[in-house]
Amino acid sequence: MSLNDVWAAAASNPYSPVIGKDSQFAVGFSLLISGKLKNHCDVDVLLMQEGLILTGLFGLNQSLRNLPLLGIPASLAFGYVLVMQENEH
Repeated sequence: MSLNDVWAAAASNPYSPVIGKDSQFAVGFSLLISGKLKNHCDVDVLLMQEGLILTGLFGLNQSLRNLPLLGIPASLAFGYVLVMQENEH
């Protein structure tokens, strides 16, 4: 099977994701929040989730104004979790 055959077969069967493009952020954010509520006692998990949320929000709107509001706290949360995990081992 050549690459052209694969290309032609793929063209007749387009990929359609389970979660639509317009709702991917909402679904991902709600999954992060639900995990956060479930694991409210574990500080490392909370900080990692906060870092993921802030990183995602900063990635949506990268501006100099958002760097101290979102980028720096996200990097501090990731750094803290990684240092704490390293100290446990």
